[in-house]
Amino acid sequence: MTFKPWLAGVAAIALCATSAMAQDFKPAVVFDMGGKFDKSFNEGVWNGVKRFIDESGDDVMEFEVTNETQRAQAITRMAQRGGNPVLGVGFAQADAIDAVAQEFPDQMFAIIDVNWLDRPNLRQYSFKEHEGSYLVGVAAAMKSETGTVGFVGGMDIPLIRKFACGYKQGVLATKPDATVLENMTGTTPAAWNDPTKGAELARSQIDRGADIVYHAAGGTGLGVIRAVADEGKLAIGVDSDQYAVAPGSVLTSMLKRVDNAAYDTMTDAKNGEFTAGIMVLGLAEEGVDYVADENNADLLTADIRDAMEAAKAKIVAGEITVHNYEDDQACPVD
Repeated sequence: MTFKPWLAGVAAIALCATSAMAQDFKPAVVFDMGGKFDKSFNEGVWNGVKRFIDESGDDVMEFEVTNETQRAQAITRMAQRGGNPVLGVGFAQADAIDAVAQEFPDQMFAIIDVNWLDRPNLRQYSFKEHEGSYLVGVAAAMKSETGTVGFVGGMDIPLIRKFACGYKQGVLATKPDATVLENMTGTTPAAWNDPTKGAELARSQIDRGADIVYHAAGGTGLGVIRAVADEGKLAIGVDSDQYAVAPGSVLTSMLKRVDNAAYDTMTDAKNGEFTAGIMVLGLAEEGVDYVADENNADLLTADIRDAMEAAKAKIVAGEITVHNYEDDQACPVD
């Protein structure tokens, strides 16, 4: 599966064919802190890279950032080694990849979770996380027995507030008298890798009545899921399918198809079809979704799936508009 069918419909995209660059195809990826096996965001990207490797037989250079100072160094080193394209993982790499793309104008670059840069050799992927979060909010509202659900975010930034706001909209549209508890883990990048703090926040929400907790917290979220499972409650994962973190205790996961973004970046570059610009991916573009399979079928019952699919169809058709927190730094249900 690739994103090709929706290229013409992307909301904001400046096309810039770079087929000549494909002659020196040498793909590279720089994972961010947490590592490529973080069971969340980075691992989603890795799944797309691995799919490309398995299908093409090509090698992909890679580096896993372990501290903030390594981002610029790693991206620069990949470019110096002929990386083409170089894929950066996460908004924290934005400044670095912007500078390196300018320094190496004849090479291709791409970055996930960024939509504000402007380089003719840079592809940017942005996702409508609020749409996918709305759907898992519907599920949480329907599954909750207490009428109280929770959300634990990682670093307190507008992107994560976007997840929280979409979730709350879905919950309250489904059950107007529900209570949604919300906590952010911190204000520095360390908030992405603090499972102990995530567990503490989850237990605090459970103590206040939450029986379902959704997280958007990277590695911190692993602590959330395990704590929720230990308390006999249900968690909602994010980015990748996180059922395996606590089998039987994960209601669903909000999928952010960064795997397809990574796969398409490398496939397009290899085929001489790489384009620069901003690609905005929501439910209509299959950029976000939720997990419904044999693992969680007993938890995510048919009536819940039907309600989620009905909401999904209405969002795609424009009958439901999910407010984007990043548009005005506000959430209408707060």
